[in-house]
Amino acid sequence: MRIVEALLPYPAIDPILIHITPTFGIRWYALSYIAGLLLAWWLVLRTLRETQLWARPPFNGKPPATADEIGDFVVWAMLGVVVGGRLGWVLIYGTFYCGLFGAGDAWCSGLPQAFLTTPRAFEVWGGGMSFHGGLAGVAAAVLLFARSRKLDVLKLADVVASVAPVGLFFGRLANFINGELPGKISDVPWAMVFCDKYIAASAHGVCPAGTDPRHPSQLYEALLEGAVLFGAMQICLRRFRLHERPGLLTAIFFAGYGTARFIAEFFRDSESMLFGWFSMGMALSLPLWGLSAFFFWRAYSRAAVPRR
Repeated sequence: MRIVEALLPYPAIDPILIHITPTFGIRWYALSYIAGLLLAWWLVLRTLRETQLWARPPFNGKPPATADEIGDFVVWAMLGVVVGGRLGWVLIYGTFYCGLFGAGDAWCSGLPQAFLTTPRAFEVWGGGMSFHGGLAGVAAAVLLFARSRKLDVLKLADVVASVAPVGLFFGRLANFINGELPGKISDVPWAMVFCDKYIAASAHGVCPAGTDPRHPSQLYEALLEGAVLFGAMQICLRRFRLHERPGLLTAIFFAGYGTARFIAEFFRDSESMLFGWFSMGMALSLPLWGLSAFFFWRAYSRAAVPRR
């Protein structure tokens, strides 16, 4: 059945908040990265000041990092997100997917060969950031920063994991504003037509998602990967004090994000399908679940610390 009318209008929001030229300026997408990092930074500082969280073993009154160390780490994390996110897209989607599965996809045209003959790998303004690549970049930043400052890697990773969903939330809202990564065609009352003058202008006069109402899957992901996962992480930290087994919050984050992303892919009109209903996004949840299992094992392989 073909759907011809949406009940909930898609808000036409200019993806450029402040125009410097007609096509260049400060974009909501860039601001989402900044907002996510700044809010996560503030939340970590607030968490470190809550002395009751760090009173018992294995912390014994000493938080896993100081405010100054977290301030320095934010720079490392920002580089990890940007470099890792872009490199992840180039390797995972532009090279692996396009090279093996995406020969018929319009967005794969010329890839991955174009990475060798043109500067396309560096053309971030043309789109292409991978969450999984950004996650790997932040993980590398945690590992390198902790070693350089002689901090406990797992304790620092748990603090970062407890606020990571904040960045996911803002990133998915930016996807929604840009009208990118829309969902499958649907007749649910909140379905939207992802087509307006801004979307068409950025895609040479056409709307890639067409004019059929679709699931606003970006908002589903903002809810699941962002708000719900953040709430779960905070409950695990504050109510159940799972940070007292270093590595456990990291395990829960990997498991939670992998599950949320897998579920969201059923509603998202993925442009990187591997076979049948199985998408690249679903496939990338598998190593996250594997990492989660490793960190669960790591957290519980240590002898339990007696509580006072």
